[in-house]
Amino acid sequence: MSDAYRAAGVDTEAAAKAVALIGDLAATTRRREVADAVGGFAGLFDIGGERLLAAAADGVGTKLEIARATGRLATVGVDLVAMCADDVVCTGAEPLFFLDYLSVGRVVPERIAAIVEGIARGCRIAGCALLGGETAEHPGVMNEDAFDLAGFCVGVVASADRLGPERVRLGDALIGLPSSGLHANGFSLVRRLFAGDDLDEVVPELGRPLVDELLEPCRIYVGDVLRLHRAGLVRSAAHVTGGGFLENIPRALPDGIGARVDRGTWVELPIFDLIRRRGGLSDEDLFATFNMGIGMVVVVSDEDAEAVIGQVEGAVRIGEVVGTSGVRIV
Repeated sequence: MSDAYRAAGVDTEAAAKAVALIGDLAATTRRREVADAVGGFAGLFDIGGERLLAAAADGVGTKLEIARATGRLATVGVDLVAMCADDVVCTGAEPLFFLDYLSVGRVVPERIAAIVEGIARGCRIAGCALLGGETAEHPGVMNEDAFDLAGFCVGVVASADRLGPERVRLGDALIGLPSSGLHANGFSLVRRLFAGDDLDEVVPELGRPLVDELLEPCRIYVGDVLRLHRAGLVRSAAHVTGGGFLENIPRALPDGIGARVDRGTWVELPIFDLIRRRGGLSDEDLFATFNMGIGMVVVVSDEDAEAVIGQVEGAVRIGEVVGTSGVRIV
């Protein structure tokens, strides 16, 4: 676990233990249609006809505090859809519909509309319907301008077309799809590092105000991954979110094998070096917390690597599948 992230108040080891406990509880509810255990990028449920539903739930985390403090609410809804739909597509499923849950200290219609406008924008990018949701007012529990977001995405995939670790082979290539920036992870640490900064000030390394960088919406990879998958080019996929490279890439690989990641094969966006210097962070801190400029990793056969790179702007080969478990950054 990143020491810097722990110092910022996030205990990923406790979170991992909680997931394990939840998995045990979920197992007690299991139906015969459940097609996978808790812990994948999305849950899978057999609906017959050789089809699986893929479902994922997520939030935006403390990036919302930047939006709240600056009053810039229009993009965090995009982040919400990205966090869920990009998990769903890691199974090979096409996202079908999305639901949101918005809790607020006080209902201000214009603020609600601004947030949901971003959710609708994200759904249009992901190609899924905004089917419904819930807005809850919590006076006396939340500050009047406080809010939190959660989302739920459901998709469908043919059983035979499901992506996953079982398809991966030694020597397969790791293709990285570029991120748009920080996306929605590591913000408890980011907020601590930049506390007291003028967010509207232009940062020379970034070439724009810090607030623009911090609130840059997540890239939604649904279209890219589905296009590659339908062309028969993808074996597995990892959405690089909380836990960075070190936790997410192994989720796309079989037990007992791992990945070598060749650092320097892609552009690490300036924000990550700024964070490194501001916090005195180690490489392990960075790769265990942030996407470092790669928001999605697709695992493809070595012979298909160039074809994949040619179909997605900015895609680059970042490493390969190796016989030693874990992720080694070289």
